[in-house]
Parts: sequence; C-alpha cells; structure tokens
Amino acid sequence: MRIGVSGHTNITPPTSDLVARALRDLLAPHADVTGVTCLARGADQVFAQVVLDLGGRVEVVLPARDYRAAKVRPDDLAVFDGLLGRAAVVRYAPFATSGDAAYMAASELLVGSVERLVAVWDGRPASGHGGTADVVTHARAVGLPVDVVWPDGAARD
Repeated sequence: MRIGVSGHTNITPPTSDLVARALRDLLAPHADVTGVTCLARGADQVFAQVVLDLGGRVEVVLPARDYRAAKVRPDDLAVFDGLLGRAAVVRYAPFATSGDAAYMAASELLVGSVERLVAVWDGRPASGHGGTADVVTHARAVGLPVDVVWPDGAARD
C-alpha cells in the first residue's frame, strides 16, 4: 500500500516519540508499505524513519531543486541526508526555488500518488499556503482517505 504523509515541522522532541509510536501502530498492519514524503523536518522525517524501520520503502517528493541548500537547517542535514540516501525514488516538483507554491505543488504530487494520507496534525489552520491543513483539505477534496495522528500529549514548538 502507498501511504503519504503531511505533518507539522515544529513538533517537540517528546512529540516525535509519541508520533513515532502512533505511526508504528498505524503502519505495522501493512505488510508492504511504501511511504511517500516531502521529507521536511518533524513529522515527515519521523514517518520516513518508521516506514524504513518496518521494512518498507520510502519515496521522496521534494518541492524544489534548491530545497536542501535553501531550507534544510544545518542541524538537520545529517538526518535529512541519511533518509534521502535511503529513498528508493526521489522526485521534484517543477520549481527551481522553494516557497509556499512549491510546497503545495509537492504535496499535490504526493497526494496524487498514494492510496491514503496520514496527517500528523493538531487540527489547526495552516500558517502558510501548503501547510498541513491545506494538504488535508486537498486530499479530502479529491476523495483520498485521511488518517489524522495527533497523540495525547503531543505539542508543537
């Protein structure tokens, strides 16, 4: 089964652990899962690691060619590069530079390539175009099933 993710980038470290456990519980019943992610810090990276830990395959959709250089924080480069290096497929949205339009385009490509979406989401509106709430709205509009994961005790920075 192909499952995509959209989620908050600013989850706290304890929330990362809570989310990882919830995602393991959600994904474990799927014997042959392919996880599709934009690999942003936070929820996307937690999802990718869980998929890999479960023996699944990860595909990455990056929003723009400059994403790594322009948007990945220095303290996140090792995790980003490690997960990107383990991806079976890496695709790019058709943008040269990262920004809200590129983020939403990448998420739309992701939504169009999966059978289900997992949203690591607190239910609040997006802070910018292409945020988790926008991706959930788009997924629901095209009839994609959405599982919202926000464990008790979860918090954003």
